[in-house]
Amino acid sequence: MRQVSGAKQLPISKLDGWLNIDKPSGMTSYQVVARLKYLTGQRHVGHAGTLDPAATGVLPIAFGKAARTIEFLHRVSKTYRAVIELGVETDTLDAEGKIIFRHDPSGVSRSDMQATLGQFIGDIQQVPPLFSALKKNGRPLYELARRGEPVEVVPRKVTIYGIELIEFTAPLATIEVECGSGTYIRSLARDLGQTLGVGGHLKSLCRTRYGPFDIKNSIAFNGLQSASDVEAFLLPVTAGIGYLPALTLNEDIARKVANGILPPEVLSQLNCETAYSLCWPNGGLLGLIDISIAGKYRLKVLESFNNLPGRADS
Repeated sequence: MRQVSGAKQLPISKLDGWLNIDKPSGMTSYQVVARLKYLTGQRHVGHAGTLDPAATGVLPIAFGKAARTIEFLHRVSKTYRAVIELGVETDTLDAEGKIIFRHDPSGVSRSDMQATLGQFIGDIQQVPPLFSALKKNGRPLYELARRGEPVEVVPRKVTIYGIELIEFTAPLATIEVECGSGTYIRSLARDLGQTLGVGGHLKSLCRTRYGPFDIKNSIAFNGLQSASDVEAFLLPVTAGIGYLPALTLNEDIARKVANGILPPEVLSQLNCETAYSLCWPNGGLLGLIDISIAGKYRLKVLESFNNLPGRADS
């Protein structure tokens, strides 16, 4: 992780790109965004992949045009380093909650843990935490839970690509999890403990990778003291979508796409259930397109029609 120091304030009219932030514990993802809006004076700022306040690690922050590509970053895998405490269950599934169950976990061996972890690899059904930002009838589940209202949380399919047991000394297990979007490590901790018959909760969590953004190259959030600090470490818009296949258009077609028109000869080159980057002749990013299994498409233009062809975000 790179440290940054305060820098002279610079007038910044508009920022486009990504910051690879290492979120500290004790802050919500929204608070990180709000602070960066204040520092830079930018309105269009968002984040990919909410982290709970107690969690730390990679929080990709998107400015300007990059904010319009966040939905495409949700498709990539993430990696977490988690510490799970066996023998104790809480109502929030993490260390912040009220203890609701205790059991002696001393009988759980490393081989028990290893074998049980293997049961959670692949496409699985997972019940999200009741205390989460997921919404039911437009209201966050945590709000309903705090009011004591009865809520049925429906299981949903998530994908866990791999789990590695890093360290185990009962009652604590440190694991590394690579998973897809929508996976809750808190729920994994609960399910792991219940499968072992002793209960469990998430003691601590750090996201070490989110697609192309790695914690080794992240920026310490508390070191960002000015707009010029942010500008100095801003990555290009393409940093978050480099995994997408790219289609380079000729100038005539590129101008049509920039005006929201997608000629049939372009659509015929694209595969269903795939997203693409659409580029100007010299490689500059023009927009993104998402093709559904039915062949329908959704076009998102990032560069206006009036801008010169070939202008790159990077």
